[in-house]
Amino acid sequence: MTTRVRKSAEDRKSEIVDAALRLADDIGPDRLSTEALAKAVGISQPGIFRHFQTKAKIWEAVAERISERLLAISAESDKRRPIPIDQLHSLVASHLSFIQTTPAITAILFSRELHTENDALRAFFARMIANRQAQISILIAAEIKAGRFDKALNADDAAYLILALIQGLAMRWSLNARGFDLVDEGRRLLELQLEGFRNVQRSTKHQPNVDRNPQP
Repeated sequence: MTTRVRKSAEDRKSEIVDAALRLADDIGPDRLSTEALAKAVGISQPGIFRHFQTKAKIWEAVAERISERLLAISAESDKRRPIPIDQLHSLVASHLSFIQTTPAITAILFSRELHTENDALRAFFARMIANRQAQISILIAAEIKAGRFDKALNADDAAYLILALIQGLAMRWSLNARGFDLVDEGRRLLELQLEGFRNVQRSTKHQPNVDRNPQP
């Protein structure tokens, strides 16, 4: 006879959050129901509500899980890459790798649940994106100070451009049935973006000496 092991409340909550992430990818965030969650986890629907009072609370726990993983990625990037530009490369690549292994993120960011039905969830993701923008801005400011990026570059604006690159690329990847390597394409596009940030004088050193005012 098999003895069923009763899971702790924390383990069960974690299991529900994991199932929500899987289902958000499989059927879409807007179609995710507590009934589907209960079936995926193998408990009753009332059992879901014993751990989360409302469906909104489940989404908040999902957002917390995503935030925790992104913070861990940031910490690992800081630890392994002491030079700001290297940290930036590592940060973007790790972020895209996380999206590639957790594709529900893209669906959640563009879902009705996030934008119209759950103010707390929307505010949470807004703070998370603002924190990521601030982190990228610090790295860009350090590169400006070191003379590797143009001194006229606005670090905050440049950070928003890099965030837009990540978000736009993730959406293109999703719309193209995930038919390309997100990290490789991200590295390629990031380098193009950073080339526009680099010190103009350094960038033009290797350009051909073209007479910009030719005589008629």
